[in-house]
Amino acid sequence: MDFTPTEEQEAARELAGRIFADLATHERLRAAGTGTDAELWKALCAAGLPGAVEETGLLGLVLLLEEQGRRTAQVPFAASCVYGILAVARHGTEEQRSRLLPGLRDGTTVVTGALPAPGAVTSRDDGRLSGAVDWVPWLRDATHVLVPDEDRVLWLVRTEDAAAVEAVELTAPWAAARLVLDGTPAERLGQGGPSSHDDVLAAARIAFAGLQAGVCAGSLARAVEHTSVREQFGRPLSTHQAVQLRAADAHMDTEAIRVTAYEAAWRFDEGLDASRAALTAAWWASEAGKRVVHAGQHLHGGTGADLDHPVHRHFLWGRQLDAYLGCGTELLAELGDLLAMGDLS
Repeated sequence: MDFTPTEEQEAARELAGRIFADLATHERLRAAGTGTDAELWKALCAAGLPGAVEETGLLGLVLLLEEQGRRTAQVPFAASCVYGILAVARHGTEEQRSRLLPGLRDGTTVVTGALPAPGAVTSRDDGRLSGAVDWVPWLRDATHVLVPDEDRVLWLVRTEDAAAVEAVELTAPWAAARLVLDGTPAERLGQGGPSSHDDVLAAARIAFAGLQAGVCAGSLARAVEHTSVREQFGRPLSTHQAVQLRAADAHMDTEAIRVTAYEAAWRFDEGLDASRAALTAAWWASEAGKRVVHAGQHLHGGTGADLDHPVHRHFLWGRQLDAYLGCGTELLAELGDLLAMGDLS
């Protein structure tokens, strides 16, 4: 395994870091409310970063999502890249790729995913879907949504064709909505069945684990900065052993999320079985992620209780990612079932 970024991956990460740092400021995030920062999304697409994922792979996307997570930038970058660009590029027909990928690259087409949603949606022989998914991230800002049916076949649905897109508020401001389908026309993604579904779900778990690594890194960086300048009993908080130990534990948890996401993404890009690695990365992102964002708030003391403080945004994102990834016990149970069915090596 070699996680060293290529020149292309490193260049894309540096560019993303600069754009997020310039535009995803606390003031702009407050102004965005629960929706997408349209100017930031336009800047990312103008820089060619969504399209770059086709060349840099899932590991490249994880690196970009780390930069987004550090700033908790409100753009559907993870969703549109993993459910849109990667899903269409890997599983779409040649006609679907030529029709959909240009819009996905320039940001005029935004895809999100109603995954995982086992058994929530049924399909008919004529390709019409019925059912409901209680909440789908970034659905209010999406032009299409990737939906699995009861047989784990993937379908692309135009959001304007849905029976209803009902806004819901999540812990994090992800422009989410409830998706209601009632005989809604849909387009099958490629000719794949369950294997395509499992591939996309694994990629999503890895990508959102990478996003969580960035959220945790940003939370910890804010805590380090705060404890280095805040004094108690005549010396900085960072010189107290209890603070150092809490920060060290958070650092180790963050690195565990990062390295498991990197390994899973590397396996995915190399064409190796990444299902178990994806679940492992998701488990660390879920379990360790919530520990880190709780530590970030705790290390801010009373300041961490301020709902308007930037560190609180990291807390909200960390808890939302914990829920979106499936929560640790669910992921561990699925991983156990997967291990029980196959080779443990």
